[in-house]
Amino acid sequence: MTAIHTTSSATQWCAPPQDANPDARAIRLTDVHLENGERLPEVVVTFQTWGRLSPDADNAVLIEHALTGDSHVEGEAGPGQPTAGWWPDLIGPGRTLDTDELYVVAINVLGGCRGTTGPGSTAPDGKAWGSRFPRTTIRDQVAVEAAVADALGIDAWFLVLGGSMGGMRTIEWAAGLPQRTRAALVIASAAQATGDQIAWGQAQTLAIASDPAYAGGDYYDTGVIPEHGLGIARRIAHATYRSADEFNTRFGIQPQESEDPLDGGRFAVESYLDHQAGKLVARFDAGSYVHLTAAMATHDVTRGRGSLTEVLGSYPGLLRVAAVDSDRLFPVELSEQIVAAHGRGHVRLLRSQHGHDGFLIETEQIAAVVSETVADARRRRLPVRVAG
Repeated sequence: MTAIHTTSSATQWCAPPQDANPDARAIRLTDVHLENGERLPEVVVTFQTWGRLSPDADNAVLIEHALTGDSHVEGEAGPGQPTAGWWPDLIGPGRTLDTDELYVVAINVLGGCRGTTGPGSTAPDGKAWGSRFPRTTIRDQVAVEAAVADALGIDAWFLVLGGSMGGMRTIEWAAGLPQRTRAALVIASAAQATGDQIAWGQAQTLAIASDPAYAGGDYYDTGVIPEHGLGIARRIAHATYRSADEFNTRFGIQPQESEDPLDGGRFAVESYLDHQAGKLVARFDAGSYVHLTAAMATHDVTRGRGSLTEVLGSYPGLLRVAAVDSDRLFPVELSEQIVAAHGRGHVRLLRSQHGHDGFLIETEQIAAVVSETVADARRRRLPVRVAG
């Protein structure tokens, strides 16, 4: 199995960006080599941690966030952090990820906009990277995370887990760095992007690119953001994140309060999508949205490695897979493909009316799956060969 490429030649601790969450920490990587042969001379990576690393560094858990998520998995909204934790009540003393025993890490992804270097970051010439930011992949994201693990003294993760794009990085850890991944929990995700996902992603990125304010990706110094295009992209995406049954049951054909659709007013479901669009525009960057959507489209753990069975069948660690029964973006069969290729276990099915977003909403079911995985990983404690 091919090891992932080397990420950087050096790391250095540094202060997180001034507008970052004050609970964040940061390291600076230099000479970061990318899968496409390009390089970034410098990458600042921000992350959050909970608990303490054990003397043997064998209790570290990596939580992988989704497309518009961030490292703020647990906690309230506050300065530099516009939203509360996206998986509440999962991390802490006595909780599912018990910080009396586990050291939990969450890293803001490469190419994002929550502190780690991305299109809106400053390039060596003092201007925003914008359209010049090189294309990166899920493998590049994981390689940067591996450099963070190195800086923290973590040779191998006790557990890596995440959903959606976070699940893509999770399975990439198992496929690309199996020696450093004792256990993996892939939730509502896939081993490879599908044509359906790529198609929906293109509609979203074209919506952003068609906004004149986007300026080909070079809007950062104009003082104007492509909020119209990003809002449309979010509406498209959110329609795939939720189930048809939820939309029909929750909204149906009801108008929005006193508005009359026959007189140009909105339906209730349209008002809901407008609200979701406004929330994202207020907290996320359009350039990062385009960049990360492109990274998801190229996700494929088999690229250059052989068949899916060859890649996952040889993974020596514990692999658990969970899916949402109403997910139409990452349908259950994609999780079944992972399990079949691995050759062991079964899909843990989360019951939800909420579609793909069920992995964020059904917190009790998520906690149960995570608890089971942690318990199984503790029982196995497989020996891990650290790559030299």
